[in-house]
Amino acid sequence: MTTLTIARLTIKETQRRRILWIGLLLGLAFLVVFSLGFHFIFQEFERTGSQVSQAQFLFNFLTLAGLYATNFLIIMLSVLVSVNAISGEIDSHTIDTLATKPVRRWELVLGKWLGYAGLILAGVIMLPGGIILFVFLRSGYLLQNIPLGLAFMLLEGLTVMTVSIAGGTRLSTLANGALAFMLYGLAFIGGWVEQVGALLRNETAVDLGIVASLLMPGEVLWRRASLVFQPEASGPFDQIGPFAVVSQPSDAMVVYAVLYVAVVLGLALWSFSRRDL
Repeated sequence: MTTLTIARLTIKETQRRRILWIGLLLGLAFLVVFSLGFHFIFQEFERTGSQVSQAQFLFNFLTLAGLYATNFLIIMLSVLVSVNAISGEIDSHTIDTLATKPVRRWELVLGKWLGYAGLILAGVIMLPGGIILFVFLRSGYLLQNIPLGLAFMLLEGLTVMTVSIAGGTRLSTLANGALAFMLYGLAFIGGWVEQVGALLRNETAVDLGIVASLLMPGEVLWRRASLVFQPEASGPFDQIGPFAVVSQPSDAMVVYAVLYVAVVLGLALWSFSRRDL
């Protein structure tokens, strides 16, 4: 009960700091821009009477482009809401008041993690879910394996958020933000190195990308989501398109990502419990 209470208070804190409302408004603005763009493109296809195969390829491309953009927005949300979760309260000495109450330190961290996880889940439902829903309502085009694909995007957000919370137990807010973004950037560039390496059949580049994914299994989860959304690619750019998955993430990597979140969260609980305030 204590953990759930802290989770609820964490969500209220994001409302008080206006992070939740700013994220909501900007998310809606993104959906409006994407929806208008897709609407006018669809109108043009209706007017010209383009072939069904061409339309399907374009709808698939636009939908995945929108999801790719929202994936970055989810990552940004995951870091921005959590980067100040522990370090900010330590700096302001707010944590001193909480620590004197009959609340275990691990309950504080876990409660905040659950609160932010709820916000990330809401973001995944609103942004990627909103794009998929609008494309379907406007054109009838629907990606495959939607719940599973969204689950991978959610797991990616949880991975970055968990790293941010763990870093906040020992680092300042600024250093923690740099750590979270740099680790994700490393995973991002590593993922593209792996993709290009697989395309060129360069095992060294593929191995380098895998190592980067082990340090932060972020980009690999987007590639897994992209793969389940379009298990049977179609169109002339199957092998070189920006959303094609040349090097397919294995089930073992997904399991590793889940364990990664669990281990890093456990380290965060342990680290904050042992820290001198």
